[in-house]
Amino acid sequence: GKGHGRTIMYRLPGSARLMIVSDLDHTMVDHHDPENLSILRFNALWETHYRRDSLLVFSTGRSPTLYKQLRKEKPMLTPDITIMSVGTEITYGNSMVPDDGWVEVLNQKWDKNIVTEETSKFAELKLQSETEQRPHKVSFYVQKDKAQEVTKALSERFEIRGLDVKIIYSGGMDLDVLPQGAGKGQALAYLHKKFKAEGKLPNNTLVCGDSGNDAELFSIPDVYGVMVSNAQEELLHWHAANAKDNPKIIHATERCAAGIIQAIGHFSLGPITSPRDVSVTDPSDARAESFDPANDVVKFYLFLERWRRGETENSEHYLANLKAACCSSGVFVHPSGVERSLHDCINALNGCYGDKQGNQFRIWVDQVLPEQIDSNTWLVKFKKWELSGEEQHGCMTTVLLSSKDASVAEGLKWVHVHQTWLGGEQSNDQSAWFF
Repeated sequence: GKGHGRTIMYRLPGSARLMIVSDLDHTMVDHHDPENLSILRFNALWETHYRRDSLLVFSTGRSPTLYKQLRKEKPMLTPDITIMSVGTEITYGNSMVPDDGWVEVLNQKWDKNIVTEETSKFAELKLQSETEQRPHKVSFYVQKDKAQEVTKALSERFEIRGLDVKIIYSGGMDLDVLPQGAGKGQALAYLHKKFKAEGKLPNNTLVCGDSGNDAELFSIPDVYGVMVSNAQEELLHWHAANAKDNPKIIHATERCAAGIIQAIGHFSLGPITSPRDVSVTDPSDARAESFDPANDVVKFYLFLERWRRGETENSEHYLANLKAACCSSGVFVHPSGVERSLHDCINALNGCYGDKQGNQFRIWVDQVLPEQIDSNTWLVKFKKWELSGEEQHGCMTTVLLSSKDASVAEGLKWVHVHQTWLGGEQSNDQSAWFF
């Protein structure tokens, strides 16, 4: 089982500049924000400044089934590593290749049958749905006032039966029984050890959480930690009892993903100005000091979202500048296979200004990975997503950008854009899909 995980390990030639390990529900994902603003701010920041040399790790209590469900509902990026089922499953890359070595670690002194047998003797424990029962996790709901006594009694029973298990109470209702070697903290420690063996320990690791099952993340040595402002009291109590003098852990004053961005700034781990924080201005304004293909892509799609939401000025000047940024012979290949000139595509934007006004319409890009092909050409691959109300559509996008005959102030020229529907989907309304 040694080969697994190589896929991701070798995406970065050296150590990650930053590894963010974040819980999802109520940490990266704010379920109380229908506009999804803080996660979209984080996404744009990550894709512009971190994707190429850093690692994003999602660490969730959700099973693979419920994790995939959340991905369909919220504008989430694709992580490099996914840790699911409260640290009992580690997978790598887009195809979520499981880590076999981790399975071996978890099998020690664990017997799911005995766990099921012993827990069935407690009337206070109500089994969670079938999708949440995993090879190394048995999950229940229990009332807050019963949690402590049940946990104590269970521990005694398991010890008598010779099992080495860990019981985690979280969110004021979830009780998970795991192998002693499992949990979000141990899964992270295992990854650190694996990276270290390859000589690729990340320069910095930032862990982010809001509830009891995240507590262990904060006890891993040498990590920075942020408890988001909306963290549950169980996590705050743990912090007060175990880590209140640790200057590397903060309680943010911002909710969810905004708290993560706040922590990046607090610990000086890198840039914190998301392209979404910059007011709606001309897409050709505020060029970087150097050609920056990732920034170009993120800003272009952000402009497109704001144009269609009617949040920019309806200005000919903007479109003229977009045209100037496109090669006159440049071509856009629509996901349906139809080709159009880039200039025609921009002319078509005239007719759709504000067409999504008042709708929950968002555009975000994911896994923006530029490759420099020669001294003045970049190939940028990424996934482009649109969320309109409840519906999500995605396409794989490849853009060719050129700096030939251009000054940095003028920026890169868009030469070619090619898109393919993701996941075999076809949007019926072809006319509504731009770029």
